[in-house]
Amino acid sequence: MNYSEQNKPLASLDRRSFLRGAGWALALPLFQSLPISAATAAAKSGDRRRLACFYFPDGVPMPLPKDPAYKDWAWFPHGKGKEFTFTKCFEPLQPLRNELTVLSGLSHPAGRNVHGHNNADQFLTGAATGSGDTDYRNTISLDQIYAKHVGEQTRYGALVMSTDGGTGTVRGAHTISFNRHGRAIPAENRPKQIFDMLFVKSDADAARQLALSQSALDDLLADARRLRKRLSSGDQKSLDEYLQSVREAELRVQKAKHWVNTPLPAVNADHLNLEITPNDPRRYLRTMFELIYLAFKTDITRVATYQIGRENGVGISDHLSRAIGFPAAHQLSHETKKPGGWKNFALYCRFLHEEFGRFVMRLKQTPEPAGEGSLLDNTLLLFGSASSAFHLSRNYPLLLAGGKNMGLKHGRYLNYAGADAYRGGWAPGDKEPWTERATREDLPLSNLFVSMLQRLGVETDSFSDSTGKLKEI
Repeated sequence: MNYSEQNKPLASLDRRSFLRGAGWALALPLFQSLPISAATAAAKSGDRRRLACFYFPDGVPMPLPKDPAYKDWAWFPHGKGKEFTFTKCFEPLQPLRNELTVLSGLSHPAGRNVHGHNNADQFLTGAATGSGDTDYRNTISLDQIYAKHVGEQTRYGALVMSTDGGTGTVRGAHTISFNRHGRAIPAENRPKQIFDMLFVKSDADAARQLALSQSALDDLLADARRLRKRLSSGDQKSLDEYLQSVREAELRVQKAKHWVNTPLPAVNADHLNLEITPNDPRRYLRTMFELIYLAFKTDITRVATYQIGRENGVGISDHLSRAIGFPAAHQLSHETKKPGGWKNFALYCRFLHEEFGRFVMRLKQTPEPAGEGSLLDNTLLLFGSASSAFHLSRNYPLLLAGGKNMGLKHGRYLNYAGADAYRGGWAPGDKEPWTERATREDLPLSNLFVSMLQRLGVETDSFSDSTGKLKEI
């Protein structure tokens, strides 16, 4: 664009320049990387700390103690501390008992009065996202905080995945990852595209994309300098904020150039059907977990998120329950008062535990390539939801696994909810717990996030609305 044409309307200049810039900005996150020298140094140190976060929707089975289903089909274990027993819902994770910690009594203060169907957006941010669609706002997610810290040591700063793909909608997210501006980071849901991006990308194609990106950014910055002279002081401030993002994108392009001629790791994918879809839910879920495993094993990234399902029974992820013979996962959470309802809902959670447990075991059985212990010992895993009993936005069901080389000790049930872990009536006609006033406040989930970041080597004493850290973690 030639801005020497001074007679062009300002609105036209603004629209055209920003559209061009935005287009390249969306493409650039695929090139989160750093110079080879830094990556090599990190590999030699053997200190490869990884983070993966997994989210499932719709809450968990929480029958009251007086309910016959309580013994076998409640999600939370019975007992506390090291003296606890898993229910049948948790049986697939029994072999990993000493590799994980179950937590209750944690939630985000900003989300406690939000219906559980609207909380996926907040799970890793803790943000007060507003009450409507027009005032929606979010903040940076936990994974991106860590990616900012460690992402320069790997070819990709973070791997963002979901079953439904893309970003979804406001309060109907298809991703649990948000950048520093609070904007949703699109998630990939196609195994073949994920595998090709990680392990098959052509150097020549990458070089061409980098050249085009650099050229577009150069043009955008030149256009912005001309445009700035015609803007008010308030608009100049907005332009400066936008250009900061452009400069960050330019830095990513420069860093990515160091990886263009670096060979991609050789990976055997013969055991994977990369064309698999959620229509074959068990194998699809297994494939998505395996892709994260391969990415961690080859050190192509140290950060990953996977949103297993979208809230409110929307999207293809709701059909993952077909793996155990039920047409819709969300429906199971609404039918718990029917005969066998708690068991059916728990069987779906058990299915998720089976596949998550398989992934955890893969990490446990794989030696750390550049250090001591296993991949699991150097990887911190968060698995959970932002709602509990019938979409109650409190007492989140949470699992923390791995990270023994970071000082974590497992084999515990940390019940911060105490006797209030189960709330509400469950007989037909009783009010659902999310409609009742809480009798106590949970601890901020962000306290756990502070502890996790510190274990990962990030020097911080706060995250979002944290009031400290969890000393037990």
